[in-house]
Amino acid sequence: MTAAVYLITGIQAAGKSTVAQALAERLPRSAHVRGDAFRRFVVNGREDMRPDPPAQALEQLRLRHRLAAQTADAYADAGFTAVVQDVVLGDFLPYFVDQIRTRPRYVVVLAPHPDAVAAREAGRAKKAYGPFTVADLDTGLRTTTPRLGLWLDSADLTVDQTVDAILEQSHPLP
Repeated sequence: MTAAVYLITGIQAAGKSTVAQALAERLPRSAHVRGDAFRRFVVNGREDMRPDPPAQALEQLRLRHRLAAQTADAYADAGFTAVVQDVVLGDFLPYFVDQIRTRPRYVVVLAPHPDAVAAREAGRAKKAYGPFTVADLDTGLRTTTPRLGLWLDSADLTVDQTVDAILEQSHPLP
């Protein structure tokens, strides 16, 4: 299998971490790159995303995406398929994709309906939603994010079924 990069995105609690890990585990040589780790590396001066974010929050988000893409490319250069997961919405999706130089590259947008996401969020210890609501992010995803790659409503799929769908239905981006 040729090294590749998969970007798994969606709103918080859409299943990105679980699906990305399961996908990586199915591939013969793979690495799971967690985009949020690059946000947590900032010790002082971090500006997290929020409604009406300051310019520095947007710049830090672009930095996080560049670093995740560069890391994925480095793994691919070493013969691994990199599975990157992060919240990448709106115009940040084509920006992130443009940062990935590895070919083939795939984008998977997990887009379960908001009720399913709210139920997942309520059932987990980690709470991802601060100043945003599930409805806010879902609306942003569906109205401002370009339709790149495979958009998958995974609400009624198991993790294994979601990974099967990704492997069967994903097509590389140019």
